Amino acid sequence: MQEQSSVGLGDALAALGNGLVWAGQNIAEAFYNIGYALTHTSLWLDWSDKEAIMRFVYYGGSVEFFFAVIALVLVMTVIGLFYRPFMWGCVRVMEGFANTVGRFFAWAGLLMVLQQIIIVFMQRIFTRPDIVIGFGIPLQFDISWYAEELKFYNALVVALCASYTFVQGGHVRVDLIYSAVRFRTKKVIDMFGSLFFMLPMATLTWMYGWYFMWRHLIVPKPSASDALDRLLLKSRALRWNVETIGFSPNGFTGYFLFKILLVAFAGMIFIHAIAFFYRSLLEFIEGQESENKYLDKDSLGEGEEAYEGAH
Repeated sequence: MQEQSSVGLGDALAALGNGLVWAGQNIAEAFYNIGYALTHTSLWLDWSDKEAIMRFVYYGGSVEFFFAVIALVLVMTVIGLFYRPFMWGCVRVMEGFANTVGRFFAWAGLLMVLQQIIIVFMQRIFTRPDIVIGFGIPLQFDISWYAEELKFYNALVVALCASYTFVQGGHVRVDLIYSAVRFRTKKVIDMFGSLFFMLPMATLTWMYGWYFMWRHLIVPKPSASDALDRLLLKSRALRWNVETIGFSPNGFTGYFLFKILLVAFAGMIFIHAIAFFYRSLLEFIEGQESENKYLDKDSLGEGEEAYEGAH
């Protein structure tokens, strides 16, 4: 029994060692891959070439792309550890990106409400089966098209405002231990959560969402299991085939946009996981006086302080 457990432990350590070697090799190769991609942009950005499209599809969900991103993050982290103002600058840029995108697309909620009111008026008061917008060549769709489009506005708010809501402290937290521990312990918990929950979740969502998106944009449909050579062979028959089929005969025809939003959501969560890790690390190093340093939070205005952060 002891011999079997020793063998099992040895196998586990060997597998771990092989995994670390594999990861190290991929990170080392990532710097070459980044340089090659930047010096040969036509190979993946010249979309007049069908093979370039397939290379873009392949590398967007590839191990090479993942380790290229990880390599860049590691370089930023090392620089930031030696020069903390650089890391604070990264935090401000990434949180500013989340805030800018979130504040803009939050207006989709108001647009959703206004459009719902128009739909009710057109159906119940004017008894119209469609809505016509524009002059000359108008934009004319059935009422059901506009009704289903409301889902898209909701998706805009959910997908593109999630990071913004996180920056603003608006997500609901189930707090059993966090509030009772010391400041630096909280920062350790935050760093652990960003590395072992946010980043893996965002990565998995991206990997599944990337090919899910492209399968509704082009044919032949790419697969995550396809090697680059196979995708390049498929590129000979490549053509754009953007999904425009609704759930109902006269329903919303832009459901491919939801697939794009899924990928955008995963990318923004990944970026903010890095920002949250950096902020937690910096606050851990600098102490409680640095809490919420440079944090750009919205304010309800003078006299509304008691309601801010209540969620």
